[in-house]
Amino acid sequence: MQRATETFVIQDFQKTKQQLLHWANQYNSCSFLDNHQYTSLHHSVECLVAVGEVNRFSPTSNHQSALISFLQQKNDWLFGHISYDYHSILQPSLTQQKLDNIGFQPIHFYQPEIVLQLSATELKIESLTKTPLDIFKEITNTQNKEHKISNQEIAINSRISKADYLQTINQLKQHILRGDCYEINYCQEFYAENATIEPLAIYQQLTAISPNPFASYYKLNDKYLLCASPERYLKKQGNQLISQPIKGTFKRNLQNAEADNVLKQQLFASHKDRTENVMVVDLVRNDLSRICKEGSVKVEELFGIYTYPQVHQMISTIVGEIDDTTNLADILQATFPMGSMTGAPKQKVMQLINQYEPSSRGLYSGAVGYITPTKDFDFNVVIRSILYNASNQYLSYQVGGGITFNSIAEQEYEECLLKAEAIRKVLTASEG
Repeated sequence: MQRATETFVIQDFQKTKQQLLHWANQYNSCSFLDNHQYTSLHHSVECLVAVGEVNRFSPTSNHQSALISFLQQKNDWLFGHISYDYHSILQPSLTQQKLDNIGFQPIHFYQPEIVLQLSATELKIESLTKTPLDIFKEITNTQNKEHKISNQEIAINSRISKADYLQTINQLKQHILRGDCYEINYCQEFYAENATIEPLAIYQQLTAISPNPFASYYKLNDKYLLCASPERYLKKQGNQLISQPIKGTFKRNLQNAEADNVLKQQLFASHKDRTENVMVVDLVRNDLSRICKEGSVKVEELFGIYTYPQVHQMISTIVGEIDDTTNLADILQATFPMGSMTGAPKQKVMQLINQYEPSSRGLYSGAVGYITPTKDFDFNVVIRSILYNASNQYLSYQVGGGITFNSIAEQEYEECLLKAEAIRKVLTASEG
């Protein structure tokens, strides 16, 4: 079926973007992907929205072959997610039952009824159902209601105590000392039960505090991802694959520009953060070399320092070239889950993650994104995110960090709290 397509001139970018978000929220399935006007060499789109389900891919068995078949049949836009727990399907030996109160499927893609691309001056609408003009009228007539966060403070609990966290870090360092691994990303869960929230309001507050380039408001019926991620997992553009792992985080000094610049320089020079970053770069190079043409995998940028509203981050960029026969299932088999959220060597650290993390990661440290009609794609890393199940009123967010032998357990704990600061601010806010 051909999509009806039309492009409309807009007068007020920010107003239209908020209208798009409120309009999309009426659908049971919606993906709202927001770049927050960051620019970079590998920038894709400013704001991309998809609503409604025409077809879906959410298998219960034969995932890899089913994915290949689905992608071959659908030469159209696809939006969706790959949960971290998809790794246990790719490698059944890693399967382990753990608590998961959110309930996103391991992998889910849907062919949307309507796709919208927003730029600074235009809104492009592609639809399989309504006429683009009718959709544009609906959007421009949408009221940007100010959703207030409830006065009732959400009680945040930690899945493990600080003492247990510190003990686990020291146990992981013993694994490193024995040579089991070089680096491991260890995560902890914070959660709230009987939590009643307005997901759209929480997302707006979260991205107001932390407007990062891979943000997403992702809704599948009663399940929500409210994501303020700064990190790209993997992008395909033509025959090129692009990975941009983050390792290295310093808190900003927002009161003193000179001191803030010093922090950037300190992050760039940090031996610990460079060590972590180069390890994940080597891991990504190894992953990409399994599917890319020989000699095509290159480090385009090493130890790049990028500034976001709350933190400075160390980001490296690795690229490689694939041939025309390589499909998404092959790429996931070789590269998922992403190295920045696992460690090195990947197989061993995933075993240790299963052993030491008490909670299922679920969609956290998985990926959300889209596939174009030409089979290009772009996926983020699900971090700096809140997960919410409206049916059982369970809310969860996880934070983690890369552990090396030089890691100091107390400092790792403090870094986790820093990464979760924007989320905690939003969830513990009261209107007064």
